[in-house]
Amino acid sequence: MGNSAKFTPGQLIHHRLFDYRGVIFDVDPFFRGTEDWYEQVARSRPPRDEPWYHVLPDGTDQTTYVAEKNLEPDAELVAIHHPLLDTFFGALRGGAYEPLRDPN
Repeated sequence: MGNSAKFTPGQLIHHRLFDYRGVIFDVDPFFRGTEDWYEQVARSRPPRDEPWYHVLPDGTDQTTYVAEKNLEPDAELVAIHHPLLDTFFGALRGGAYEPLRDPN
């Protein structure tokens, strides 16, 4: 159904429209939000059948849900600051965070 994702958990990204940096913490192969959310929030009407990403934006305590077409690789590749970062990731190495391994 959808295309394969261009970004992976731990990868630093830049949001093209809203000009913020962040780190991907989960990937959906296609839009999994509600119709109401899409109509109210996704104003650029990005494709629903392409990957969507759960992002920890730098310098906030929010999470965002972003279509692939609105993301690009981050050029800075420096640490971000988010209170949930340690929940999902270990060290920042080579411009990406190392996802924590599931102990099970």
